[in-house]
Amino acid sequence: MKNNNNQQLAYVIVTPYSLSKSRTGGIISRLIARTGLELVAARMFAPGSKLISEYSEMIISSKDPQDKFIQQLIREYVIDHIGPDQKTGQRRRVMALLFKGENAVKKVREVVGNFQKDRLGGETIRDTYGDLIFDINGQVRYFEPAVLAAPDADEAVQKLKLWAKYSDTDGGVLENLIKYPEGQKIERTLVLLKPDNFKFASGRPGNMIDFFSRTGLYIIGIKVHKMSVSQAMEFYAPVKDVLKTKLIPQIADHCKNALENAFNYSISHELCQKIAEILSPTFADQQFENIVKFMSGHKPSELNQADWSKPGTETSIALIYEGQDAVRKIRDVLGPTDPSKAPPGSIRREFGQSVMVNAAHASDSPENALREMKIVNVGENKFREIIEEFYGPCS
Repeated sequence: MKNNNNQQLAYVIVTPYSLSKSRTGGIISRLIARTGLELVAARMFAPGSKLISEYSEMIISSKDPQDKFIQQLIREYVIDHIGPDQKTGQRRRVMALLFKGENAVKKVREVVGNFQKDRLGGETIRDTYGDLIFDINGQVRYFEPAVLAAPDADEAVQKLKLWAKYSDTDGGVLENLIKYPEGQKIERTLVLLKPDNFKFASGRPGNMIDFFSRTGLYIIGIKVHKMSVSQAMEFYAPVKDVLKTKLIPQIADHCKNALENAFNYSISHELCQKIAEILSPTFADQQFENIVKFMSGHKPSELNQADWSKPGTETSIALIYEGQDAVRKIRDVLGPTDPSKAPPGSIRREFGQSVMVNAAHASDSPENALREMKIVNVGENKFREIIEEFYGPCS
C-alpha cells in the first residue's frame, strides 16, 4: 500500500435498479453525511461479462458478516442484474463511488448495512432502499441489495483493483446504453455541483441530485473534479465580456451612493453612468478572478502561469445527463442565476446564496454543453488513478 496516515479507500456500487428508481441522490447523501468521509472519485460503468465474472467470484467470503445464504443471493444478483442481460447482451448502468478516510471501509459498510431476515427499520441504506422479501413458504420472492460494498479492508483492496482494471474498457461516459422511443430528440447536458456544497460533509450534493431526478433524465457520466485555474478561465470565458456591460448598472448605483455619502450632495445618474463605464473593465476583471478562485481555489494573479494547469483545491461534482430536451429540463429545475429570483422548489432557491455562490451550474445550450464537457473531461479516469496511487498497479 502507498497510502499514508492509515487512510483507506472504500467503494460503493450503486445498482442499476437504484439508478433507475432515482435513489442515487439519497444514497450519496447518506454516505457523505453519515460517514464523514471524502468522496474522491466517481465513475459510471457498464460492466462487461469479464468484470462481472471475476467480481462475482469474490463475493462469498468468510469475512462478510452476512450469512452465506445472503452472500449467495448477492452473487446471483450481480450475475443476473449487474452483468449484461443474458438474453440480449445489453449492458446496464452502475455508478461507482470512491471514498477516502480513516477506517473508510468500516464506516461505509456501517452506513450501507447488512441484510437480516426479520429486520425492519430505515437506519441503513439497505434498510431504506434494499429489499429482501420472502413468500409464505420461506422462499425468496424478491431481492434488491440497492448498493454493493466490501465487508473489510483487505477485500476492498482486491475488489477496487478489479474495478480499476476494467475502468477504461467498461467505464467512463456511457454510450448508446439507453433505448429511447423513435423520433425523440436526445441531448446531453453538463451539471456542476459547485464547491460551496463541499465545505463540510453534508447531504447537499445528494439532495441536489435528487432534485435533478425530477427531470426523468439519465446520468451517463460522473466525475469528482478539482478544476484548475486554466480550466476555470476557459470554462467561464464567455462570462468575462458579458460582465463588462452587465455590471455597469451595479457599479453606477454603488458610485452614486458612495459619492453622495462622501460629498453630501446629489450626483446625477448620467455622471455615475460615465464613471461606471470607465470602471467596468477593471471591475469585471476582478469579478472574473473571484469566479475563478471560487471554482479552483486560486485567482490567476495569485499563481505563476506555469501552475494554472495544476488541479485546484476546490471540489466539484460533474454529471452528464442524457435524454429528451435535457438542457431545458435541467435548467428549469436549477432555476435562474440569482437565487433570490429563483422559484420555490428550484435548486438555487433551496441551496443558493448569491449570484456566484449559487449551488450548481448547468449548460445553457447543447453547443455549450459540448464545450463545457470537453473542458471538464468527465470521462477522465481519476477513479483508477487514485486507486493505483493508494494500492499500486491494477492490471
